[in-house]
Amino acid sequence: MKKTLQGRVAVVAGATRGCGRGIAVELGACGATVYCTGRSVRGAPSAMQRPETIEETAERVDEAGGRGLAVRVDHTEPEQVEALFAQVRQEQNRLDVLVNDVWGGDPLTEWGKPFWELDPAKGLQMLHQAVESHIITARYGVPLMLKTRARGLLVEVTDGDSERYRGNLYYDLVKASVIRLALAMAQDLRARKAAVTALALTPGFLRSEAMLDHFGVTATSWRDAVRKDRHFAESETPRFIGRAVAALAADPQVDRHSGQVLATWTLARAYGLDDVDGRRPDWGAYAKTIGLM
Repeated sequence: MKKTLQGRVAVVAGATRGCGRGIAVELGACGATVYCTGRSVRGAPSAMQRPETIEETAERVDEAGGRGLAVRVDHTEPEQVEALFAQVRQEQNRLDVLVNDVWGGDPLTEWGKPFWELDPAKGLQMLHQAVESHIITARYGVPLMLKTRARGLLVEVTDGDSERYRGNLYYDLVKASVIRLALAMAQDLRARKAAVTALALTPGFLRSEAMLDHFGVTATSWRDAVRKDRHFAESETPRFIGRAVAALAADPQVDRHSGQVLATWTLARAYGLDDVDGRRPDWGAYAKTIGLM
């Protein structure tokens, strides 16, 4: 792979697993130095109680050809976030790419219930973890991006690029809110003629570590899960959205996407991207055929 991001510095907030890990690895594959942040470290997992760690992600960045640096950060704590970017400033004196992928809402999402039956404590915690954390991270990360005085990219990772209801009030509010954050931040950046592009980006049906576990399959045997859920045949790995972010970061005209919500399937066509298995999944087109979009 071409080192299109050689010399660039990225922070991927929420790089422990899923989209964050895929994005961090693909940025590394293009030569970037990637700060992989999150709460799960070896010997001290987060409340998610998952086995993945930020150290493991950083090692995969190294293996891909970049430089991975693991930093434990709770992105809901402003002091920790401020300290993170002070460290990046001291060590790199620049920041080119900032990815907001902090989530942690899976155990808090109560599917199948109307909003009046949802647990407010769980819902408000989800908003705290997955919206407030993004605001805090952008607040302390963007000043360093502005200081870099080079073309920068701020990505808000969401779910879906339409106004359809996502099946749970709090889940829907989180994913719609980060899209709005991208639009609002883009407005402020453009008004000040900043060379930073803010946008939102969604994957399709994500073949994450948690989803593989849910179906009882692995990254190599994932097709066995299609017998349980036929839609899984159109799923994509977390590396697919990573390739989309890397392509955006290397695009000298990325500012044309400012404030927009983009999707892996549209960017795959625009940039000629394939997933790691050589497929080019198009969840958008598939979802339309089954009435989900």
